[in-house]
Amino acid sequence: MIVAAGWAEGTSAGRLSAVVYALLTLLCVALYAPGFTSVPPFDRDESRFAQASFQMLESGDLVDIRFQDEARHKKPVGIYWLQAASTALLGTAGEKAIWTYRVPSLLGAVAAVLATAWLGARQFGPAVGTMAAVMLAGCVVLGVEARMAKTDAVMLATITVAQAALAAVYLGRHGERPGWGLPLLFWIAVGLSVLVKGPIVALVSGGTVAMLALWDRRAGWLARLRPLAGLGIVLLIAAPWLIAITLKTQGAFFTESVGHDMMGKVAGGQEGKGLPPGYYLGTFFITFAPWSFLTLLALPWIWRNRRDDAVRFCIAWILPTWIVFEVVPTKLLHYTLPVFPAVALLTAGAALDAAAPTAGRVLRWASAALGVGAMAALALAVALVPWLVDGDVAWAAWIILPAVVALAVLAVRQRFAGKPRGAVAVALAGAVLLYAVAYAIVLPGVPGLWVGREAGVLVAANRPCASTRVASAGYSEPSLVFAVGTDTLLTRGDGAARHLLGDPSCALALVDGREEAAFRTALAGAGATALGTVRGFNYNNGRRIALTLYRLAPAPAVAAPTG
Repeated sequence: MIVAAGWAEGTSAGRLSAVVYALLTLLCVALYAPGFTSVPPFDRDESRFAQASFQMLESGDLVDIRFQDEARHKKPVGIYWLQAASTALLGTAGEKAIWTYRVPSLLGAVAAVLATAWLGARQFGPAVGTMAAVMLAGCVVLGVEARMAKTDAVMLATITVAQAALAAVYLGRHGERPGWGLPLLFWIAVGLSVLVKGPIVALVSGGTVAMLALWDRRAGWLARLRPLAGLGIVLLIAAPWLIAITLKTQGAFFTESVGHDMMGKVAGGQEGKGLPPGYYLGTFFITFAPWSFLTLLALPWIWRNRRDDAVRFCIAWILPTWIVFEVVPTKLLHYTLPVFPAVALLTAGAALDAAAPTAGRVLRWASAALGVGAMAALALAVALVPWLVDGDVAWAAWIILPAVVALAVLAVRQRFAGKPRGAVAVALAGAVLLYAVAYAIVLPGVPGLWVGREAGVLVAANRPCASTRVASAGYSEPSLVFAVGTDTLLTRGDGAARHLLGDPSCALALVDGREEAAFRTALAGAGATALGTVRGFNYNNGRRIALTLYRLAPAPAVAAPTG
């Protein structure tokens, strides 16, 4: 229905009706709602962001960002403000629910999809704008980011809006000078993006401008953006907090965020994520699934139309940012997300152009194999995770596996038959089926993946006092702090023993099997009662976990003297 409504508006040059935007919003909700409230907090980034936002509410300090007592000076404050605000508005007293921290990401994903539709309608026409928005909404990587309490979906929204305004100014460069509307939109989006993710918007928009200037051999159109006034707008948005955090931390924020975090990613593989160039090309067929096979087929059309203003703008949007991320050693699957709106626009433009050149046999076979293979691999991974982690069989995932593969095959056949709209509709059906089962049924039902959640449940059932503080030896993932409490002590086996001995009436300790020997030795003969064990898999370091909850055994009752 959404796709049909958008494609039916092909005669309305450059515009989509409110009905199409409403239907696109409903599509996003349908795609992102499964698992939104039921999937537990992911480690590590999501849990760190959510816990830091919780502590912002807890402390009332809206300037400094902290995870427990550790300063969080890697990212600006914007996302923490948004998560704290959504939790304050939607949270319930006494309940700490991860979904309230995810709401900004959901809204950011929806905004990015709608901005892509608006931009595509202006650049290529309403049909392309609608199809590109559907592609962005349904791709794997945005589906993940829309469900995670992190910066990336919100950053995507700000960057897409900024790029949409920039494209409108560039495409209209030969006409009359625009009013203040588009420049204001661009600079406000840039300022908000800086407050959410720092300099990434400068890489994307700056890279786009630089490549267009080199390609066109002129850049006079940039004056239409009113850059001096625009930089003032960015400063008005971002400078107050930057000044406040600089004064509060005596400059430590910039030392950590720029000197350590950003330069650490550029200079080497931070947190063990160092990978060679070509990683993003190699993983594109997963991250942009189920549409990646259409992008491969679009390459001849993109090359033939490279001199078209709209196509040129999208190429300039993609290439500089993509190259930078391929060169930087630190690589994560979602890093190239800021260029996916442009990828979707080119893919949709090629698919709907009746005059598009026919792909050669090798390209067709490669696209078919990679398109079907990507969806089959995703569906198989969803089915295998419960068995690999907990030894369980996820029957729902195995049941849908052949259906997802069949829909992927049908989507390829529809495209080769010259029916791109049918191909997109069928691929979308396969994505909806896979995401619904994966996020709503399979992932929440794998206890071994969510050690923090399971440990939180065990602790809640065994708290001897309202003021009980928990120590954790051998397991220090942020999801545990989010589940158990800000004051959770992350320590080793001997530290957990000292924690119990220091408060024998109320203290609890979670001890991993690797820390048991040190824990027992440090207890020095004091009896400890095991209250239960949580077993699982730490997917951040690839280790099996067996966390046992202990408290000191109560002292034996002394019989009252007789006689």
